[in-house]
Amino acid sequence: MENKKAQHPRSKKKIALVIIICILVIFFFIIMPILTRLIYLDNFGKRFETAQWMAYSVNEFDGLKVTESTFPSNNGQLLAGYHYSKENQEIKGVLVIAHGLGGGGHNTYMDIADYFTSNGYLVFAYDATGNDKSEGEAVGGMPQGVIDLDFALRYVKQTDEYQDLPIVLFGHSWGGYCVGSVLNCHTDVKAAVLVAGFNRSIDLFEQQGESIIGSGIKLFMPYVSVYERLKFGKYASYTAIDGFGASDAEIMILHSKDDSTVLPENGYEKFYNAYGETPRFHFIEYEDRGHDSVYYSDAARRYKEQLNKDYTAYVEANGGEYTAEIKEEFMKQNLDKSKCYEFDYDLMQQMLDFYDSAL
Repeated sequence: MENKKAQHPRSKKKIALVIIICILVIFFFIIMPILTRLIYLDNFGKRFETAQWMAYSVNEFDGLKVTESTFPSNNGQLLAGYHYSKENQEIKGVLVIAHGLGGGGHNTYMDIADYFTSNGYLVFAYDATGNDKSEGEAVGGMPQGVIDLDFALRYVKQTDEYQDLPIVLFGHSWGGYCVGSVLNCHTDVKAAVLVAGFNRSIDLFEQQGESIIGSGIKLFMPYVSVYERLKFGKYASYTAIDGFGASDAEIMILHSKDDSTVLPENGYEKFYNAYGETPRFHFIEYEDRGHDSVYYSDAARRYKEQLNKDYTAYVEANGGEYTAEIKEEFMKQNLDKSKCYEFDYDLMQQMLDFYDSAL
C-alpha cells in the first residue's frame, strides 16, 4: 500500500488561518451589514399615525384657520403642509414647526401653531415622510427629517403668502435635531428654538440601542454611519452644532435633566459646551420636565401623572392587557386636553420675546 504523507503542521496552521480570515470576512462584511440594516428597518421601516384620542381639530382653537397643501420631498413623495393663520394679524414673520418622531405628524403641535398665530406669526407645519397625511411607506431614518425640513423651507420661500417674511423655526425632539441640522442648508433663518433636541442622528441611535443590548451596540455604529451615508447622502453627516456654526441665527435650547428619551449628554450638554458663552445662544435647563412636557405647566404635568396612574389601574381592572384599543377607550373618556396640555405661559412668552428680538 502507498504511504500517505502526514500533513505538515505549518500547512494546518495556514488552513486554520484562512478559515479564521474567511469567518471574519463573512462576519464583518456580510453578517454585520445585514444585521445593521435589519435593526435599522425595525426602528424606522414603518409609518407613524397620530392616535385619534390625541388628535387636535382646528375647531378647538378660537379663530385658528388652516389651509392644507402638498409639496414634494427628495424622492418625489408628497408631504402634507398646513398653513395656519388668524384674522386681522399684524404679521411679523413665519414660524416653521418640525415635529417629533413616533407620535405621528404635526397634529399634536397645533397648540404651538395657535399660540404663535395669536401673537403675530404665520405658522407653517408639515407631516414628515411616513407620517399621517404625507406619503412614504416608512419614516426611513432620522436624517430623512432634515431632508424633509430642507424641502419644506424651500417650499415656504417659494410660497406667495410668505414672501419677504423672516423665517424662524421650532423643533421638538427629532424636530429639534432637524431644526439645528437644517441650518447647514438655510443660513438665512433668523432664529430657532430646539426643545429636547439632539446633535447627531447616530448619537440617539446609539443611546437607544445601548438601552436594549448594552455596550454591544458600539459594534454596530460604524455600520450605521455607513448605512446612513449611503441612504441619505450629505444629510447624514449634518449635525446641529455644525448648523449653528454655519448660521448667524439666534438659538434657544430647552431641555430637562430627567429626559430619558434624549439624554442631555446627546443634546443640551454638547450644545452648551460648544456655545454656552456665545451671546446669541440662550439656554434653559429644567430639573423634572421630562421629554414631552418641557413647555407645559407644573399643573399639566401633575394632571398627566395622575392620568397615567388611572390608566394603569383601568388596564389592570380590565384584564391587564395594554392595547391601543384599550388606551383609546380610556383616553376618550378621561383625557382633558386643556389640563393635560396647559402651557407654561411664562416660558411661552420667553420664546415669543426671543423670536421677536431676532427679527
